[in-house]
Amino acid sequence: SEDNITLHHCIMSSEAKPEEAPQPPAEEPPKAADEAAEEGEGGEKKLSKNQLKKLAKGKGKKKKDKPQWGDGSNKKKKAAKAAPVAPVFVNKTPKGEKKDLSEPMEAAYHPCAVEAAWQDWWEASGYYKGDAEFAKGKPDDEKFVMVIPPPNVTGSLHLGHALTAAVEDTLTRWHRMKGHATLYVPGTDHAGIATQSVVEKMLMKETGQTRHDLGREKFVEKVWEWKKDYGDRITTQLRSLGSSVDWSRERFTMDDMLSKAVVEAFNQFHEKGLLYRANRLGNWSCALKSAISDIEVDYIDLEGRTFLEVKTHKGNPSDPKGRYEFGTLTSFAYPIEDSDEVIVVATTRLETMLGDTAVAVHPEDPRYKHLHGKFLIHPFNGRRIPIIQDATLVDMEFGTGAVKITPAHDPNDYECGKRHNLEFITVLSEDGAINQNGAPFEGQMRYDARIAVEEALKEKGLFKGKEPNKMRLGLCSRSGDILEPMITPQWYVNCDNMAKRATDAVRNGELKIVPADHEKTWFNWLDNIRDWCVSRQLWWGHQIPAWFATKKGEENISKNDMANNERWIVARDEEEAYEKAASILGCSRDEIELERDSDVLDTWFSSGLFPFSVMGWPDNTADLEAFYPTSLLETGLDILFFWVARMVMMGLELTDKLPFHTVFLHAMVRDKDGRKMSKSLGNVIDPLEVINGCKLESLLSKLDAGNLPPKEVAKAKKDQAADFPDGIPECGSDALRIGLLAYTVQGRDVNLDIKRVVGYRNFCNKLWNATRFALQFVDDFQPTTTLLEDLMSSGKMAIRDKFMISRLMTACSTVNANFTDYKFGDAQQTAYSLWIDDLCNVYLELIKPVVYDKTEENKDARWAAQATLWLAMETGLRLLHPMMPFVTEELWQRLPGRGTLGEDETSTIMLAKYPEGNSDYVDTAVEESMTTTMKIINACRSHRSHYNIANKIETHFFVKITGEGEAAARAQIDDIKTLGKASAVDINPDDSSVPESVGISIVDDQTTVLMDLTGLVDYKAEIAKLEKNLKKTMPSLDTLKTKMSSAGYEEKCSEELKAANAEKAASLEKKVSDINEAIENFKRLELLEKK
Repeated sequence: SEDNITLHHCIMSSEAKPEEAPQPPAEEPPKAADEAAEEGEGGEKKLSKNQLKKLAKGKGKKKKDKPQWGDGSNKKKKAAKAAPVAPVFVNKTPKGEKKDLSEPMEAAYHPCAVEAAWQDWWEASGYYKGDAEFAKGKPDDEKFVMVIPPPNVTGSLHLGHALTAAVEDTLTRWHRMKGHATLYVPGTDHAGIATQSVVEKMLMKETGQTRHDLGREKFVEKVWEWKKDYGDRITTQLRSLGSSVDWSRERFTMDDMLSKAVVEAFNQFHEKGLLYRANRLGNWSCALKSAISDIEVDYIDLEGRTFLEVKTHKGNPSDPKGRYEFGTLTSFAYPIEDSDEVIVVATTRLETMLGDTAVAVHPEDPRYKHLHGKFLIHPFNGRRIPIIQDATLVDMEFGTGAVKITPAHDPNDYECGKRHNLEFITVLSEDGAINQNGAPFEGQMRYDARIAVEEALKEKGLFKGKEPNKMRLGLCSRSGDILEPMITPQWYVNCDNMAKRATDAVRNGELKIVPADHEKTWFNWLDNIRDWCVSRQLWWGHQIPAWFATKKGEENISKNDMANNERWIVARDEEEAYEKAASILGCSRDEIELERDSDVLDTWFSSGLFPFSVMGWPDNTADLEAFYPTSLLETGLDILFFWVARMVMMGLELTDKLPFHTVFLHAMVRDKDGRKMSKSLGNVIDPLEVINGCKLESLLSKLDAGNLPPKEVAKAKKDQAADFPDGIPECGSDALRIGLLAYTVQGRDVNLDIKRVVGYRNFCNKLWNATRFALQFVDDFQPTTTLLEDLMSSGKMAIRDKFMISRLMTACSTVNANFTDYKFGDAQQTAYSLWIDDLCNVYLELIKPVVYDKTEENKDARWAAQATLWLAMETGLRLLHPMMPFVTEELWQRLPGRGTLGEDETSTIMLAKYPEGNSDYVDTAVEESMTTTMKIINACRSHRSHYNIANKIETHFFVKITGEGEAAARAQIDDIKTLGKASAVDINPDDSSVPESVGISIVDDQTTVLMDLTGLVDYKAEIAKLEKNLKKTMPSLDTLKTKMSSAGYEEKCSEELKAANAEKAASLEKKVSDINEAIENFKRLELLEKK
């Protein structure tokens, strides 16, 4: 009878594609080649894991709600196979020679073995080198030039750098394969502040010495030692990542060539009147004892009274943790000269009152009109302080309407001081201690002096109280020190015109910023740019090419007196400085004494020249002519202003050309908890630790060897142990690269979970196993140079072959478009899907019976299948190569036919032509046909999974289908039988030929798939499981119903809670109903079996 039929729903479609980046497969033991097919047979395992058990229902009832009564899984889980122990790999390839691939492929994928030797061979073969002659005269669209964002020489690369490398090398390899003139220039940055800080900490930790104990010359020697040690580490990391940079052009920002460019740029700016020396208020780091620029300032907002640790101080004795108080507004009184009156002022930085040189009131404030022209007396030094009128600074409605003015230590007061010609008194020394101007507190550190001043004011009866106050603190981004506004003599560059040219370039489309939403930030910063302070009070860096000139015997000529500014001689070398000094001072050379400025230039000054200094500027070199301007600048958005804007400004000013036509800003890489990758947090992962694997002990010992304080080391160790209890497994460079690229589909920030990246090793494993398995299908196949055209015109292709070629062509077009638009995550997804969904899970499985059949009758079909497979693998490997260079080279070299494809055949995949899609070979009708076929196949698989049919048992299917799908189903019956594991597939059979005991899957409104269940199901076992499930479900439903019917439920419970309970009750009731229906249907089926 029609009622005695089980129904379940097929819930998976072969066309279902995730919107987000594909999740990597869960890590699994590498499979032998003959097991690769099982892995790719279409996802029985995936279906059985996630499908709910389907309700057995009467024939023809198309109930679309999913049954609610369990997962339907009664399979016995197989014990997990132990992963084979990887043999200890020894690279026997002589350095720089091509790897010998005469040995058979290993049964499992081992990254260290696969990735060995290729980088050395590529490099030794000169494949990375840019050819200036080839590049000359090439149009922009046939040339690709890029400089690496030079990493700090003292550090080592972290995963943020690895993302940069993955994106940049993907683009470089893509352009190189497209036949473009390509140059990718490597280099490292001397990183003045960062390097000096790191080496100073190392020196103190190892020897207990400061840099002053060593002296400048010895200290700089120590930094050069760091350059040697860590510069080599960075190049090792880049090589391990597969970066195809031109190592013959490797640069360091303090190389002779680049140093020459720095000196020239400084001189040209000075000659153009853009560079000048001035005594101005700026940001001062007491920890670094140096000025820093505005964009090197981080800010923290305090909501009120807050205690903070200050590392440059010994500690506040009144606080148990030695912290100092911030976020308060302290009021105190200034006595008025020759009067009993006082004026009360307030400040958040009480110690600065030692440098007060005025108190300002509003000229219209009636409270103080009688005091206009009067003076106050400083309570500690007796200094007469004028009462001034300033309508710009003073808001008479705020506080007392009186404002203390410290022109040397506050930006607003500085401007006020200039308006009123006030005295500028600096009360801090370079290390943040009170100087002689702050007597009687001289020698005290600034925040110790704050406490002491408050106590002294109390003793004098001038302290008026203290209250919490919101405030913002500026911190040095390098040292973390609280910054002080200080007046110091520095060198500045006027950036107004350069900034305008940089913004105009974006506004008129000459310079493109990707993503475009960063243009607003670009305009906001450059339209409001300030003069750039380029001098730093450091020992490591480019010493400023300026000399202070005096005549021998002259005394009391201060180099810091702005009145003597004309004595500062900017020159390209000392000899030129002597010539200029002689002219300025009107004397002979032997009468002159020169003292070179001891300061160095801001690191970003030399970095801003990088795109053209690496090409030999200011000399007119062949590289400069051929490769400048560059094509693209790719970097993290966090250095848009630090580096990118300065390169654009300096490039336009010094070369009159944009240094690149496009800026691509990738997302910031953070850890899985959203924290910035930072050495201070101990969450930095070395790419080599992912590539080669790393034990937990090694991760922890690295923290011990760093410069973190003990408390932070302990916290970082706890985090590492929680994240990587067994360490980080060996993943290889390819897995790391493609895993990182997958993350670029996200927004501004990438919260990087290393475990997910580790999962992409399994994609490499799949690639390896699938290719190894597929190679047996083409071991007797000989490709030709015109294979694709021959295949498409042969008339021998089955639908499955046309489908694979169509999908291949579409993928090629899509990946090229994605690369063009910098959509690396989308490119990764497309290539991933081509290999996994189309090639491995569908085509490779469909052609098994075809290639195994070597009869004469099957000759043409077999050739078409082999040709299609070879093309899919070879093209697919080329498609993947820019993203995964190592494994694709190894597998490409192993394909049959290597070395037999004519004079245009390349010796390496990295020089092979990048595949492009041919729209003539895209067949939407074939793809639609395959979509229909796969829906049927998935329904067949779903049936088998639901009823736990063993793989070795073939089943009989009946397909009822209307519309155009019928022709597709009939045309691909063999394919349905292959992947559906069917003994027979009947299309639209008579009802009389369909047995009564069948399972039904309604695919859609046009397609239904039935499976003959006769003798295949243990109904008693199924009923027992359902009754057990019912027994577990009923108490939950009864409890919920009791709660919902209790007194006061309607009145006391919220509408949200009542709605949630009602939904839950309905779900449980449906589940109970589904289970009962299923039990009854299984009982009926059992009776049918017995007839």
